Amino acid sequence: MWERKELNNILKINSGRDYKQLNSGNIPVYGTGGYMLSVNDKLSDTDAVGIGRKGTIDKPLYLKAPFWTVDTLFYCTSKENSDVKFIYLLFQIINWKRYDESTGVPSLSKNTISNIKTYVPKIKEQDHISKLFFSLDNTLQLHERKCEELALIRKALLQKLFPKNDEVAPEVRYKNFNDAWEQRRFKDISKLSQGLQIAISKRFTHPGDGKLFYITNEFLNPNSTVKYYIDSPTKNVIAEKTDILMTRTGNTGKVVTDVEGVYHNNFFKISYNSSKIDRWFLYYLLNSYPIQREILVRAGNSTIPDLNHNDFYGIKIYIPTIEEQIKIGTFLTKVDSLIALHQYKLKKLKQLKKFLLQNMFI
Repeated sequence: MWERKELNNILKINSGRDYKQLNSGNIPVYGTGGYMLSVNDKLSDTDAVGIGRKGTIDKPLYLKAPFWTVDTLFYCTSKENSDVKFIYLLFQIINWKRYDESTGVPSLSKNTISNIKTYVPKIKEQDHISKLFFSLDNTLQLHERKCEELALIRKALLQKLFPKNDEVAPEVRYKNFNDAWEQRRFKDISKLSQGLQIAISKRFTHPGDGKLFYITNEFLNPNSTVKYYIDSPTKNVIAEKTDILMTRTGNTGKVVTDVEGVYHNNFFKISYNSSKIDRWFLYYLLNSYPIQREILVRAGNSTIPDLNHNDFYGIKIYIPTIEEQIKIGTFLTKVDSLIALHQYKLKKLKQLKKFLLQNMFI
């Protein structure tokens, strides 16, 4: 049976302090944004939960002892009838903004935190629950690190598998491919076409008969949840999955393929001869550092960068035989598939944690 208690019955709220009089050392200092630096003294030698006094008040931190906190971060230690790891979980489901006491910078007081009422189980059940969630957090961190490592590997591969400035071959080659890459310009291998700008009044948020997905800049935002559709578009602005699209203005140089729909005026569709240029090779070539840098330079440094047809066509590139292109493109797609797999697992684990937090606490 879970009991309804005020937080001051299960924890002690402690104030942070200024650290500027301390010397550097190996004791971490935390603020509301997380780790700041390390000093030679500690405020606590027991684990605690940090919660913002001012500024960021809704991002609890688990503080591994020993540590120091600044004066904008309270640190909460557990009393005998509670588990500090369970308190950390409890803090994650509290709507802290509801208790904001300021009309300006968000703030909390010890009094307000102490008087918050919540339901708490016996210490043994707290321990079981915290072990489950901390095990889940460890798995989440593992996938986050894997995603970060794979992103770094991808970046390094794009640098190694494509020639650097004014070099005629990349640093890393496949076995039996030794010829210098051939110098061309984008005008020699591609043709651009531009999309349409559709009025908001003619966009639909749900698909239907005759409606096609409208590919806009919002589509490139991983946090975007709204997709637009338009009714009966003309064929000349429809992209197929094998087409390559690239933003020409605003966030210039963002490249996408493997997507079907009507493309916005902010995009170029890059047509190419598939018997001479491999789609995935071209996709990764456009994403390589030298080409991205040249695209951004040519787009200009005004408030809204804008790349025109001729500036794109004039970019100098180096390309190998179609056989080598296919090997490079196929390999990099496998890397991206592996990254996508870990990102998918990470997303599902975060959803699982959110579901458990919402359903295991009263």
